[in-house]
Amino acid sequence: MIYYITGGERSGKSGYAQSLALELSDSPYYIATSRKWDADFDKRVERHVNDRDERWTTIEEEKYLGNLAIKGKTVVIDCVTLWLTNWYIDTKSNVEESLEKGKEELNKLFQIEANIIIISNEIGMGIHAQTETGRKFTELQGWMNQFIGQKSDVAIFMVSGIPLKLK
Repeated sequence: MIYYITGGERSGKSGYAQSLALELSDSPYYIATSRKWDADFDKRVERHVNDRDERWTTIEEEKYLGNLAIKGKTVVIDCVTLWLTNWYIDTKSNVEESLEKGKEELNKLFQIEANIIIISNEIGMGIHAQTETGRKFTELQGWMNQFIGQKSDVAIFMVSGIPLKLK
């Protein structure tokens, strides 16, 4: 099953996804996709780590989600936005290449028999990006979110900590 949890920043996505994972498994996996950019981001990562207890297994994977050994497991992938940022930076802001490589990895991931809970941000609902790079990334994120939404079995939109079932 593919569960897709989307929403704005601090909308409750991670908490909801973690609760869902614990409903589905006594020993879920947490796939951390972020690169550690600065001290502020390190604090954010630490907060997420502290949200989970000993039942969780954490795997850090910045890009190659299709290679994860997760067959038969329940996994939370947190999050597509940071994962997509890694592709975007590594392709020198090439939207088409990032989208192609990202979809390729997700197609591999979605072939694995597992409960996959994938978290993403709806960044296009906020302030319009002021830079060309920001606008291009917002478009990339939107296209990737559409792709994941179409592939998912269940889609949830989080608003103010409240889950709204889309699909």
